[in-house]
Amino acid sequence: MDLVARWTALAGADTRRLGEELAARYAEPHRRYHTLRHLEAVLDLVDEFAREADDPDVVRLAAWFHDAVYDPQRDDNEERSAVLAERMLTDTSLEAGRVREVAALVRMTRTHEPYDRNGRVLCDADLAVLGADADAYAAYTRAVREEYAFVPDEYFAAGRAAVLEQLLALPSLFHTPAGKARFEEKARANLRAELSSRKGSAG
Repeated sequence: MDLVARWTALAGADTRRLGEELAARYAEPHRRYHTLRHLEAVLDLVDEFAREADDPDVVRLAAWFHDAVYDPQRDDNEERSAVLAERMLTDTSLEAGRVREVAALVRMTRTHEPYDRNGRVLCDADLAVLGADADAYAAYTRAVREEYAFVPDEYFAAGRAAVLEQLLALPSLFHTPAGKARFEEKARANLRAELSSRKGSAG
């Protein structure tokens, strides 16, 4: 099933134009990691972890919107994506309370600090790449660097190292039982290896 078909299965055939607009956003040429492939990977994991959520369809909708606005030169992408979700979903039959929940979940991806079961599922699906195998993790780091090609190497390295250290300091990177079991150990190994490599390169 293609992604727009997945959208219409979720939100209804009458919202197809919204799914097409969202898919076009994820296909923007400046994106290297936050692409249709990332969206599909997140949706697949939300499906896999659906039993961990209280409202899996709200999580699926939030997954569609979580990177809908993505400009690496701005720091308000999550807020802008949430506002887009509110605007677009208000034109559908989705209840107002669920629209608010979708937007709240999108905003939550700024910090990846979930406040409920739905948030735990979305966080784990979004960060699953951290627990990927070595080749996939390396491809992810290369793609992120390409998205930030406008940042000089020394500044990018320092910023990336700070992010890695912040992640490693968390008591847990993943929040669902399935996510912890599947990704936690490998993610920490990937993060430590990348941080060590960056510190070694700096030295």
